[in-house]
Amino acid sequence: MSTESDLYLVGCGSAAQRLNQQGTATAKTMGFKAYNLLRMDQIHLPVPPAFVLSTHYCRDEQTRASASDPQTWVPGLKALQDTCGQLLGDPRRPLLLSVRSGAPVSMPGMMETLLNVGLCDATVSGMIRQTGNPRLVWDAYRRLVMTFGEVVAGLNPAIFEAEMDKVTGGRDERDLDFSELRTVTRACLSTYTRMNGHPFPQDPQTQLAQAISAVLQSWQSAKACEYRRVNELPDDLGTAVTVQTMVFGNAGGQSGAGVGFTRDPATGEPQLWVDFLFNAQGEDVVSGRRSAHGHAEMADALPVAWLALQNAAALLERHFGDMQDFEFTVQDGRLYMLQTRTGKRTPQAAARIALDMLDEGLISTDTARARTASLTPEALICQRVVSADGQPLKPIGHAASACTGVSIGEIAFDEARAHARLAAGAPVILVRRDAETSDMAALESAVGLLTQRGARTSHAAVVARQLGKVCLVGCSAMTLDESVRSLTLGGVTLHEGDTITLDGNEGEIYLGAAKTVADEPIELLTRLARLSNA
Repeated sequence: MSTESDLYLVGCGSAAQRLNQQGTATAKTMGFKAYNLLRMDQIHLPVPPAFVLSTHYCRDEQTRASASDPQTWVPGLKALQDTCGQLLGDPRRPLLLSVRSGAPVSMPGMMETLLNVGLCDATVSGMIRQTGNPRLVWDAYRRLVMTFGEVVAGLNPAIFEAEMDKVTGGRDERDLDFSELRTVTRACLSTYTRMNGHPFPQDPQTQLAQAISAVLQSWQSAKACEYRRVNELPDDLGTAVTVQTMVFGNAGGQSGAGVGFTRDPATGEPQLWVDFLFNAQGEDVVSGRRSAHGHAEMADALPVAWLALQNAAALLERHFGDMQDFEFTVQDGRLYMLQTRTGKRTPQAAARIALDMLDEGLISTDTARARTASLTPEALICQRVVSADGQPLKPIGHAASACTGVSIGEIAFDEARAHARLAAGAPVILVRRDAETSDMAALESAVGLLTQRGARTSHAAVVARQLGKVCLVGCSAMTLDESVRSLTLGGVTLHEGDTITLDGNEGEIYLGAAKTVADEPIELLTRLARLSNA
């Protein structure tokens, strides 16, 4: 059975109080993500109820196995069911859950998440009656089968994408109606059985047990291990598991999923910096497989939710005393906050944010000094593309910029090429179809990242910004032919080894090595000098 030290409740009212968990709740025991979820609930932000299995369960094979035992998590599940008035696996009032990872330190996108756990053939009808939205339910079910197949069963996601492609015929999946999504779901269920050797689990408790196990096992994934190595993080930190009631960004035109920063993580400008996808779930934004809108579209279409998000962002900064990177869902116009963490930022943004927050009274002089102590004048210099001959600059393409600066290098399409050219002393621009964290090792060897799809806030873009790599995402005009290792953009076909320039300041791509100049941020340096002399 769970004890106070290894199971926590968030947003469950009196049940959480009965656990008397406040004395043991820390980022080390709950994981950073869940601990901040608890803190958001405590400052009355709208947080879906959750239970958390502590990092203790990631210690070894024996503890990981015990986390999958229903006896371990039944008390937490009961608290969720009592809070929501729904039951996992109930054919009339089914409860659906998300299962998320969360280490004591932020490791964006390095471990696994499963959504919509609890949907099965027996609960579909009840979910449709509850929501009145058959499209939502069949979309959520096909997502669960596809993700479960990839994360739990270890199947190649391409086999499920192929089933999607048969029905979409090149259309956006959000344009499919419920009957088409039902067809996709049933095809994916058949594919799961054929490729895995046994059917998709129809028992929601079995789904939950296997999802918890997969999230814990993802601590040992290649990309998570590589991230810890690069960032010099100990392997014994472990991850917690957060099991949370689902909210649905894919519920229609007044719904969506987003990721945002309370300030611009590239420049430090004090305004919300948000990527948002209508009628989508959170993984669509952070996976790097979809391009997203900026905040203007959300503000126009969902003004009430946008105002609520602005108020939430201000409250987060006051409470945490730093710029935050947050995830959220809007369901039928209502905002829900899903996580928050200290946002990764460029050196220029780090300086401006610390100085602005000091001026705004959000942090002390000592805190501002501590946050800027390691920033040298050289680190704050930003490269800028300029014309070499006085003629107007002519980019061959445009994309969304996730990180400022300029990178010049040879095109490389995979990790092996990036490593080989780095060993030969050549700078490399990694070119990929999607902005995915599985490219962590390749990105470490590159000076920049260019992707055909993806959002500025996708996990791979966040990691690129943290590593100081120029990152342009969502270049939809670019076509890739990986069979002959070439790309076409702006009427020009380029091959692996050709040189391009990524301008992260303007979001533009240039053929060859563009001329650059160094911009010294005089105003920022002057403010930093005043801080050091204060």
